[in-house]
Amino acid sequence: MHSLLEKRLTALGWQQTALQIDELVESASANNVSYFDFLDTLVKQEWELRESQALAKRIQRAKFPYSKTIHDFDFSFQPSISEQRVKETCTCRYIANGENRIILGPPGVGKTHLAIGFGLEALAQGYQVLFMTADELGEQCQKAEKKGTMNYLINRLCKPDLIILDEIGYFSFDALTANVFFQIVSRRYEKGAMIITSNKSYLEWGKTFGDDVLATAILDRLLHHSVTFNIKGDSYRMEEKKKAGIFPLPHTVKTEK
Repeated sequence: MHSLLEKRLTALGWQQTALQIDELVESASANNVSYFDFLDTLVKQEWELRESQALAKRIQRAKFPYSKTIHDFDFSFQPSISEQRVKETCTCRYIANGENRIILGPPGVGKTHLAIGFGLEALAQGYQVLFMTADELGEQCQKAEKKGTMNYLINRLCKPDLIILDEIGYFSFDALTANVFFQIVSRRYEKGAMIITSNKSYLEWGKTFGDDVLATAILDRLLHHSVTFNIKGDSYRMEEKKKAGIFPLPHTVKTEK
């Protein structure tokens, strides 16, 4: 009977419970646990396991370059960031409302870290997330153009609840990528949330997209329902190099005569 119970639990996909059934029964008996509480323990254990496995799969599909949470972010080093706005973003209400979050600032100030942190919060709440750099978008557009699969690419990038596009502005978009990006923004407008990081101010986006009119149309849709985080602090990477003595402080630089 015991063996049959284990087989049936395994067949139902309750492998964890099947492996621990003896321990669970002994614990319930020793502690005089009610039938209801015993059943609740079994279901809760399997539920948490499946939630954990589902989250792991969502994280894998998100394609983050690394994993850093909001809790790892050093707000004391970047005081220009509003913690209240960060906490509001972490509720993920903006995703349900189809709103956007734009993170601006020079290189090294934590834009990508913040974006990934927001993405992990969204994944933990059950949302589907996709991370992509602007350079990767350009590469995928070129491949899709050659294969004739552009519609498939655009549809794929419009499906996730949240798409994170990192490093806008480091390289200028070619006409094809700029047009595809406009289509994605238009399709997701008020329906699918986006997080954009950029080292350029909005006034410079015309150069990034190679067309002031196109940049204006993109910004019009992105900014209509959005919050902008404008980081004005120092670079974390430079600070780490200074602490390590690799990058000399200005007053330690010696000039040769």
